[in-house]
This record gives sequence, C-alpha cells and structure tokens, in this order.
Amino acid sequence: MDFSIPEEYAELQRNMTGFIDRELRPLEEAELDPEEDDVPVELRDRIRRRSAELGFYAADFPEDVGGSGLPQLGMVLLREAAARSGCRLAGFTTYGPEGPTGLLLNATDEQKKQYLVPLISAEKSMCFALTEPEAGSDAQSIRTTAVQDGDTWVLNGTKHFITNGKHADFALVFAANDRSKKAQGGITAFIVEAGTPGFSVGRAQRGMVEGEGQFELVFEDCRVSEEQILGGPQNVGMGFYSAMQFLAMGRLSIGAMCNGIADYALSLGIEHAKNRIAFDRPIGKNQYVQAHIVDSLVELKASKLMTYECAWKYDHGDPVIQESSIVKLYASEMVNRVADRMIQVHGGMGWMRELPLERIYRLVRIFTLVEGTSEIQKYIIAKTVGL
Repeated sequence: MDFSIPEEYAELQRNMTGFIDRELRPLEEAELDPEEDDVPVELRDRIRRRSAELGFYAADFPEDVGGSGLPQLGMVLLREAAARSGCRLAGFTTYGPEGPTGLLLNATDEQKKQYLVPLISAEKSMCFALTEPEAGSDAQSIRTTAVQDGDTWVLNGTKHFITNGKHADFALVFAANDRSKKAQGGITAFIVEAGTPGFSVGRAQRGMVEGEGQFELVFEDCRVSEEQILGGPQNVGMGFYSAMQFLAMGRLSIGAMCNGIADYALSLGIEHAKNRIAFDRPIGKNQYVQAHIVDSLVELKASKLMTYECAWKYDHGDPVIQESSIVKLYASEMVNRVADRMIQVHGGMGWMRELPLERIYRLVRIFTLVEGTSEIQKYIIAKTVGL
C-alpha cells in the first residue's frame, strides 16, 4: 500500500496555501478584530466566490454541475490545508453547511440548475434544516409536518441550531409526511426558498464562537409545490434515507478540519516550547511539556492516516459506514485534547485572547457534537460489528 500523497494533491495543497497567504491573511489583518469571533457575512461570501473562481470551493462535485470531479482524498487534503493555515478566513475556502450538499445530486435536472449549480459557484447559499428542539441525535423523531393539499404541501413546525439560517437563499427542510411511518421512511425533503409565505427566521442562537451562527426556522402553514420536493414527487417519504447516504462525507470533512486545526495548534505549542525560557532553559526541555507535545503528535499522525484511508476507500467504492464514524469520533476527540494540551504548554498566556489558542479551544468543542455526537458514532460503530 502506498502511503504517499499523490503529487497532484500535494500541488493542490500548495496552491490553497498560496491563496491563503497571498489574499486572505492581508484581509484578516485589515478587516477582523483579533479578539472578536464574528466574520461579516459579506466577507464570507466574497471569500467563497473567490475560492470557487480558483476551483477550490466545491472541487469534489461533478464537472457537469460546475465542480472539478476531485476525489474525496483530494478534498480532504484541501480542507486540511485550509485548517492548518491558522487563518480565520481560510475556513470559508471550502464549503460547509451553507454550501452544496451531495443530497442535491439526487435532485431533478431543473432543481440542479436552479439550486445546486449556483451553490457550487458560491452565488447562492443554503441551510440544512433537520434538527429540532425535540429531535437532535434522534432525527427520525422530527415533529415538523408536511400535509398534502392537492398539488401543494403545507409545512408546520420549528427547526433550530440551523447554521446560516438567516442568510440562506433556500432551506433544505425535512418534514414528516406520515407520522406512523417515520421509522420506515415517512420523512420528505423540501426545498423552501427564503421569502416563501409562512417561512420565517426566528431567534438567533449564539454559541461559543462566531456570534449569530445558528438560527431558529419557523414554518406556519408554509405552502410549497410538489416541484419543491427534493428529487420530485416520486421521492415522497425518502428524505431521511437520502440524508443518511451522505453522512459519510460530512464526517470525513470534519475529520479533515480537525486534523488541520490540531496540526496548527501543535505547531504553536512546539514553537512556544522551543522559545519560552523558564529556569534558564527552554520549557521544551522539560519532560512534562515534551509529553504534551509527543502525545499530541502521535494522536494527530494516527488521525491523519485513518482519515486518508477512509477517503481512499470511499474513492474506490466503499460506503465507509464504519470508517467514517471512526474518523469523526477519533479526530473530533483528538483535536479537543490537542487544543487543551497546547494551552497547558503556553501556561497562562494560552488562556488569553491575545493568542489564537483560546478561540481554537472554544471552536473545536462543537466537533464532538455535529454530524452525530461521539456517543452516536460509538453506537454506529458498535452496530457495524454486530452489537
């Protein structure tokens, strides 16, 4: 087995790093307060569009919808390079919940033209509206309903923790069209455009970072046509199954980001351990500090290898159900441990907002929750071994 990174992917990483150094670091210095978390929406959109122009943003989507057909291993390495840069704006160079989703590859041709293509070019943004106050990890228990009324559907319910909910051009909304059959496939996905009567944005939900990051979405007798069913009317009841098909990609994406962030945090710790003098010698000469560095390096190396293997397997036709859950579980827990250790290496300064580690520490806490909690990943992995 060849463990080396293909040269064309290494070149992509170098190009991404060059773009960040050349264009985004000056923007960060000029337009962001180093002690504030929020990044203006207009600036995020500008970076996404520029990244799309350069071919980075959604490179893993097929060429016929505007992507480059980049295999997942290449996309994983792009995401890792962006996160490893330490630039706060680099996270917008590849897509997240606001960008294209593989679910839209199941859309009708007209839906792809109207929604997927402009997402890939970053001319539009979306939000993924699945989570509800009473349905988080147990997504099949959603209470938002969709009732057919002639050739239209009427949506009622509330979603929350919806990233980009306030700014999205449209929402991909999951609703139960048959409460008695939710576990067997009674959930349908609808494309609901912003401004549709009965669809409104509720309160902003502020997390540990990035200000107004998540929002409530409210549906009150919101009518949509059957043409707004993802994939067309024949896909009524298949929304949940469709969503499950693409979870592996989300988990791989998080694994790549976690690896990149951990790599950056570790580099800060190593640099500080070499240069910080205490008791007449660098603190990196102390075995306790060395242990923090070495433990982090070993875990990061393991996380990268399992992430690359998972992406490689996916590119060769494996559904990677077990592997993607292992990657998401290990990488998300790993980056939290690394961030914690690197703050410890820095001592009191690591806790201060003058350094990026404090923000990183808050940022990475979300990774053990989104795309399935660590506990859900363990449940999935256990099922794959017959438990």
